[in-house]
Amino acid sequence: MTQERFEELFDTRNIGRGKLQPGDRVRATVAGIDGENVFLDVGLKSEGVMSAAEVRNSEGELTIRPGDTIEVFLLSRRGGEMIFTTRIGSGQASLQELEDAFHSGIPVEGKVTGEVKGGFSVTMAGQRAFCPYSQMDVRRVEDPEEYLDRTFSFRIIEFSGNGRNIIVSARAILEEERARQREELQQSLEEGMQVRGTVTSIRDFGAFVDLGGVDGLIPISEMAWGQTERVDDILSRGQEVEVVVKRLDWENDRISLSLRETTENPWDRVQENYPVGSVHRARVSRLAAFGAFVTLEPGVDGLLHISKLGAGRRINHPREVLEAGQEITVRIDGLDPEQRRISLVPEDYAGNDAAEEEIPQARDTRPRSMGTLGDLLKAQMKKK
Repeated sequence: MTQERFEELFDTRNIGRGKLQPGDRVRATVAGIDGENVFLDVGLKSEGVMSAAEVRNSEGELTIRPGDTIEVFLLSRRGGEMIFTTRIGSGQASLQELEDAFHSGIPVEGKVTGEVKGGFSVTMAGQRAFCPYSQMDVRRVEDPEEYLDRTFSFRIIEFSGNGRNIIVSARAILEEERARQREELQQSLEEGMQVRGTVTSIRDFGAFVDLGGVDGLIPISEMAWGQTERVDDILSRGQEVEVVVKRLDWENDRISLSLRETTENPWDRVQENYPVGSVHRARVSRLAAFGAFVTLEPGVDGLLHISKLGAGRRINHPREVLEAGQEITVRIDGLDPEQRRISLVPEDYAGNDAAEEEIPQARDTRPRSMGTLGDLLKAQMKKK
């Protein structure tokens, strides 16, 4: 006899001696359906029974048939008969069944009917229960209305006063489910994979995304190829997103994600879109002592060096002629895609003071509303 076969028989004998206790979860085969009873084969000498109401859809039709395999909980033993359930609360249930669920830890289905002081009012199997805010979700409840008139699985964590005081927790069920999902993800999730998730929280430094059992973080630097000022300009809570797994650290429960890597890198086509000598309308994004950074498109910035500013006059800082957010017209002066560097000059820059005499003529041939960087610079000089 093999070791595996011996362990299988040993386990079966232990179950037959009463190893299966109220609250235990087992996989059962549907042996038959008779009226409102579903008979289950759980590998023991006697069959178990479950209410057919638990496996009917909204139209009253059965969703299982003989031979199907389902997961059930042992609710109790009554008169030598094993009573099973998928969860309590889908139909009518007695206080005794709710108390059995409390002692055995069986999930109970309940509907959130209202918000009360400190939490929610929940109706389950015709009985009223209370769920504290802290037990409603694995995350902090930010908008209570999101939970109203919805049905959840709960675990009864307190049952007293003959059912007059019932306190329940949805969080306990969710944490167990997430633990199972986490184990599955540890086997399947790999760095570099693109996966789908749901945004659960927005923070100044990024957004947390539920991957189905674990949360990952999209840092603000990984939101888009361009500079991101506010996370909520790009994402919102509850939004489904595709992300790339950047780094996995299961020991510290840290998963780094990227949203921008699911989109095309604009630098991949920069030579095609911004050849040397081409002219573009752009926006000043940032000023530094050595020049101005100019955004040609989200994720693609060029540098307008201070030596190219001033319209022939030396300036001490770009702020003397430019300001952040200002729209200007520039020409591509140099391009280095590998280093991701683009050198810019004003559209009418000629490299010497002689170009000053050519600027007015160029300005007269274009619409006055557009103008050039040279026009703006000359205007600044006249004001000074």
